[in-house]
Amino acid sequence: MGLGKIGSVLTAGLMALALPAQAQHLQAVPPSAGQQASAGAAATEYESLFDSMLGTEVRPLQTMEASYDSDLTRRIARLADASQGRIGVYAIDLSSGEEVGVMADQWFPLASTSKVAIAATYLAGVDEGKWTLSSEWRLPGRGGATMPARRHLELMISKSCNDCTDALLNAVGGPAAVNRWMRGAGLTEFMLTRDIATLIREDGRSDPATSIDVNDSATPRAMGQLLAGIYQGKWLSSSSRSVLMSAMFATTTGKNRMSAALPGSANLAHKTGTLSRTASDIGLFQTADGRTIAAAIYVTGQSPSMAYENGDRGAKLEARRKRDLRINSITGALYEGFQRRGGDGRVWANATYGGE
Repeated sequence: MGLGKIGSVLTAGLMALALPAQAQHLQAVPPSAGQQASAGAAATEYESLFDSMLGTEVRPLQTMEASYDSDLTRRIARLADASQGRIGVYAIDLSSGEEVGVMADQWFPLASTSKVAIAATYLAGVDEGKWTLSSEWRLPGRGGATMPARRHLELMISKSCNDCTDALLNAVGGPAAVNRWMRGAGLTEFMLTRDIATLIREDGRSDPATSIDVNDSATPRAMGQLLAGIYQGKWLSSSSRSVLMSAMFATTTGKNRMSAALPGSANLAHKTGTLSRTASDIGLFQTADGRTIAAAIYVTGQSPSMAYENGDRGAKLEARRKRDLRINSITGALYEGFQRRGGDGRVWANATYGGE
């Protein structure tokens, strides 16, 4: 798969259809004047970063549902209705290995969820002795203050600080270094190409619900597997793992997404992502019997594109609310569905949904 920009305009009718992972014969689509005009406003209105996706061959949702081998996956497929924008979901029970995936191998905008990979790359460098958590790194821009790496990392995850992210991204060697670390971890469906400042400037130039750009994107499966591996201690020392998990436990963004769908006892550790036309949340949470679930949810669209071209702020906010609601409902269904299963896949008769 080439790494250049790939674009494709889909008709409104196609938005109700699911798209599999491999892309073929796609043509680049230049941004419209309206999209360019809305980019600056969108960049300041939303929390962050990346804008890309991938998908091709069209199959009706009913056909996709019929191919799923579990009631839970079929339920998630219904909630991930793509009539107003593509939605990708991946989740795995770390005790049993049971997986749920809907469009899990398509590429979606990373947005701020990429910060988990950037943080992991830095922490891997700490484990290798390249730098430390007390190493001082300067914030971007003339006269930028310096802070220890630990503080940068805490803020980039819990508060989604973009300048802190760029400081650590520069420290590790830029996007290429993060890509190398991800590939070394066996996570190949991930591609970072720009720093955060550049991504914010370019936000809004394409609509991830109707066009395709494989730069700064990943699949839900890759991001879910990244969380699973971090939690299981595959790539980081116990101390580095603890630093990252603590920062994810402290996340305050996306209050209407995963966190609103789970009880406090689920011990959610997560990272949100937001762009002008996409929202995401990736996290780890626990079922009532203490099993850990890693989940990644990516939502695009949920609003007529004309509303953005006309600069309709009300329509933008309503679309954002709908994206949050999609993530919330899918998270609740995952919690309920996995909770109704023991580690061996047995269904519990007394399951309750802790989504309030």
